[in-house]
Amino acid sequence: MLSRYTSFQHLLQVYDNISARYAFKAEYLSQYRLWKKKLRVKLADITGLNQMTFSELKPEVLETEKMDDYKRIKMIIQTEPAVLMPFYILLPDDLQEGEERAAVIAPHGHDSGGKYAVAGRSDIPGVNRVIEKYNYDYGIQLVKKGYIVFCPDARGFGERREIIKQGDEGEDILSSSCHELNNLAIALGQSLTGMFVWDLMRLLDYAETCQYVDSTRIAVCGFSGGGLQALWLAVMDQRVKAAIVAGYFHGFKDTIFQSNMCSCNFVPQLWRYCDMGDLGAMIAPRPLMIKSGSKDKLNGNSGLANVYSQLEIVRSAYKLMNAEGNLYHHVFNGGHIWNGDRVDEFLKSAFS
Repeated sequence: MLSRYTSFQHLLQVYDNISARYAFKAEYLSQYRLWKKKLRVKLADITGLNQMTFSELKPEVLETEKMDDYKRIKMIIQTEPAVLMPFYILLPDDLQEGEERAAVIAPHGHDSGGKYAVAGRSDIPGVNRVIEKYNYDYGIQLVKKGYIVFCPDARGFGERREIIKQGDEGEDILSSSCHELNNLAIALGQSLTGMFVWDLMRLLDYAETCQYVDSTRIAVCGFSGGGLQALWLAVMDQRVKAAIVAGYFHGFKDTIFQSNMCSCNFVPQLWRYCDMGDLGAMIAPRPLMIKSGSKDKLNGNSGLANVYSQLEIVRSAYKLMNAEGNLYHHVFNGGHIWNGDRVDEFLKSAFS
C-alpha cells in the first residue's frame, strides 16, 4: 500500500497564522464605517470586480409566456462587451398598469440548470428532479406571493455554460463550467465571484429601468451557490435593501477549506482578510435573513456551531448599528434544501 504524504495539516496551520486580517473588531460606529469602506475596497480588488468592463445593457425580449397565475418573460442583457446574460422576469398576474412592486433578484446554485430550477421549469428533463429534491423553485414561490422576480443564469451555468460543459441531453443541463471559468479568471487577476457580482449589479441596473419595479424595494434571495451570490451582492451593492442567504453561511475553515471545495467558493487571498461572518457584518444595518438546515452537511464538520460562530460576528455589527431587529436567523429541521418559511414575513417587514 502506498504511503500518503499530504500538505493539508500544514495548510490548516497557515490558515490560522495568516487569516482574517480585516476581521470585524469595531467598537464604535466611526470604526465600523471605516472598516467597511476599507474592506469593500479590498474585496473589489481581490475579486477583480474593479476590472470589469462597463457596456451598454442592450436589453432584448426573447419570449413571453402566460403561465397559470403569472407571466414569464425571457430576456437577455449585455453585462460586459460580448458577455450576455439571459434571465427570466416573473410578473404576478395581479400587477396593475402603472403599479410599482417590490422585486427580488433570485440567483441559483449548483445542480439547477441555472435559472431553470428557480423559475420552476419542471417541463425540462432533469430540472424537474432537482426542483423536487431541493424545493428549488423559490422564484415561483416568490412571484406567487406578489413579488416581481428576476431569475438569471450565472456565468458557467444554464445557457451560459462554456464549450467544455455544454450539452442538454439527460442530466447534462444541470452541469456547470464554474471550475474552468474560475481557473481562467484567477490567471487574469479576476474571479468567478467577481463575475457573479458584476452581472447581478448589471441586472440591478436593468431592474431599476423597469417601470413596474419599485427601485427602493429590491431584495436578493438565493439558496446554496445562490446564497453565495446573494451574500456578495448585498455586501458590494448598497442598492440591495434586504438579503436572504440560504444554505450558505458558515466559517470558511470548517467548511470550504475541508469539504465544499467547488471553485465558486474561491477568491484569491480572501481568507487572508476575512471570514464569512465579516462579509455578513458588512450588510448591517440592512435587513438580513440567514437560513440554516439543522442537518445540512454543508454547515461543516461542527454543524450549526460553525454557523453560530459566524452569526455572532454579524450580530455584533447589527448591535453596534442598533439594528439587531433587522437580523434574522431561521434554523429549520432539514438538510441542504430551500425552506421558504418566514420569507414573505421577512420581506414585508424589510420593505415596510
